[in-house]
Amino acid sequence: MEKWFLSIVREDFKGGKINLDKAQKLLEKFNVQCNYIHVKYIFKANDRLKQGRITIEEFRSIYRSIVYREEIIEIFNAYSENRKFLFEKNLDDFLTQEQYIVNMSESIASEIIGKYEPIEEVKQASQMSFEGFIRYLCSSECLLFSKEFNNVYQDMHQPLSDYFISSSHNTYLISDQLLGPSDIWGYESALVKGCRCLEIDCWDGSQNEPVVYHGYTLTSKLLFKTVIQAIQKYAFITSDYPVVLSLENHCSPSQQEVIADILQSVLGDALLSDMLDDFSDKLPSPEALKFKILVRNKKIGTLIETHSRRGLDKHGKVEEFEEYEDIGHEEEVDKAKSSRSLAILTNSPEKEAESKTTAGFGLFRKKKVKVAVALSDLVIYTKAEKFRNFSYSREYQQFYESNSIEESTARKLSKLRAHDFILHNMKFITRIYPKATRADSSNFNPQEFWNIGCQMVALNFQTPGLPMDIQNGKFLDNGGSGYILKPRFLRDAETEFNPKKTPENSKPVTLTIKVISGIQLPPSIHSSSNKADTLVIIEIFGVPNDQVKQHTRVVKKNAFCPRWNETFTFIIQVPELALIRFVVESQNVIAENEFLGQYTLPLLCMGKGYRRVPLFSRTGEDLEPASLFVYVWYIR
Repeated sequence: MEKWFLSIVREDFKGGKINLDKAQKLLEKFNVQCNYIHVKYIFKANDRLKQGRITIEEFRSIYRSIVYREEIIEIFNAYSENRKFLFEKNLDDFLTQEQYIVNMSESIASEIIGKYEPIEEVKQASQMSFEGFIRYLCSSECLLFSKEFNNVYQDMHQPLSDYFISSSHNTYLISDQLLGPSDIWGYESALVKGCRCLEIDCWDGSQNEPVVYHGYTLTSKLLFKTVIQAIQKYAFITSDYPVVLSLENHCSPSQQEVIADILQSVLGDALLSDMLDDFSDKLPSPEALKFKILVRNKKIGTLIETHSRRGLDKHGKVEEFEEYEDIGHEEEVDKAKSSRSLAILTNSPEKEAESKTTAGFGLFRKKKVKVAVALSDLVIYTKAEKFRNFSYSREYQQFYESNSIEESTARKLSKLRAHDFILHNMKFITRIYPKATRADSSNFNPQEFWNIGCQMVALNFQTPGLPMDIQNGKFLDNGGSGYILKPRFLRDAETEFNPKKTPENSKPVTLTIKVISGIQLPPSIHSSSNKADTLVIIEIFGVPNDQVKQHTRVVKKNAFCPRWNETFTFIIQVPELALIRFVVESQNVIAENEFLGQYTLPLLCMGKGYRRVPLFSRTGEDLEPASLFVYVWYIR
């Protein structure tokens, strides 16, 4: 420390002292992650002469106040024979008894010492100092999300319908549904987050160039070609597994042909344009579709007919059919609601009257659909088919046909016919999308639809909040690939599972979480320094009987190192569907508590023992080094 301190002092020749910025730089040199706001106030408290410059002894005091956390010293001393170092045997005992590392090999403790011990003489003696111990506990190896789930580990050879698939709604929007801008960033950011199903609203544009925007609104427009170029660039950056382009197609046949040309020319071999071998009568697996992009759209005829037309000139060929659309269908309601909202915004009685007419008053409306054969033939395993009822689907729906159901309708079906819905989702892919009244791009809780096996639960990715926290937490699993194998009870045709009832053969998990402390939490916006009145909330999301919330007491005026030491126990009946959410808040006795950070992950992806819980902002930004220090234990 003295050597590095003096080297920084020599840089500016200011009498053997360093300022705040140099102190921060020196801490970083020691690999001590620091929030600048906290360092600023700790620096101020240790600057005895109040000159804005500190000595090496004052810096040592700052270092100790950040690194030498009492709760970790207590753990270290419990396993150290001399309270100075851990011998390999001491570290072995800690790893087996506290971190639940089974099948300990002789080399694990040695490897940890070699990796994290910063003092060379101590390392050579096969020992670990407190500095090495805390570096290990603060490393990625001790994150709450167990590292074994950072890779694709699930069976990826099952049919697509057997997976939860990360899906977005109105992916082109980055704000509200009426006036907000459309932006390529919506597609790029969704794909980087592991999203595997993107929505594209296609409309006729000028000069025979299809455009993407939210129809009948004042949202801005993007060229369809630009959207596809962005998708081609970012599709497989995060995940190798297939991407589905869900087209909400309002284009004329001639511009549908342009869409087909763009898809083929831009995506090339990545575009799935014919059946795969061995998958002419069943859905292929994510593994079989690696690096492929699928088109979801209306389709004419069967897959066999599509295959027979391969190599033929389809230019100018259009097929037309009639179908019945209920007034709750996404396209019709979006048009009605958006039109009515615009009427109110523009104070136009004529437009408001027109929007009421558009909404219709009957339960069904006959509609003619024209589909260009060139586009229809690019739809292989993801044909968009209207959902009528479960009986109709069992009798007539083809394996490659998928349904889009609006959240309100899906919610009613899940309450009245949960078991039928689960069985339906074993055979067919179901996409759930937000109701049209969510003009502000708000989201519903996706958990209720995962509970019944719906694969594509589409959210507005641009809107932060609880639903997106749950979405992001869910899809941390399986290497962030965007595909998660559904639990067996949502794939077994003999299942009796009902999310509203405790399964007879369930294997509940008893989960114990001790919330020990907080580490450099974000200060309250109402604080003039680095303080907050902090508390931690633990929420369980899953089947209705598992959903619960508990919280710690409030630690006043401490965002730097609050300590709670409170233990919570939960009995979770269906752990395969459970998510755990940690929320840190600052108490506000007058208004709603202030959100400081959160972290959500699947229950079965949690590591045991002493773990660090990273925190993220409301908009999903990493708040490192802000985190929680917890102890986790569960049995099944």
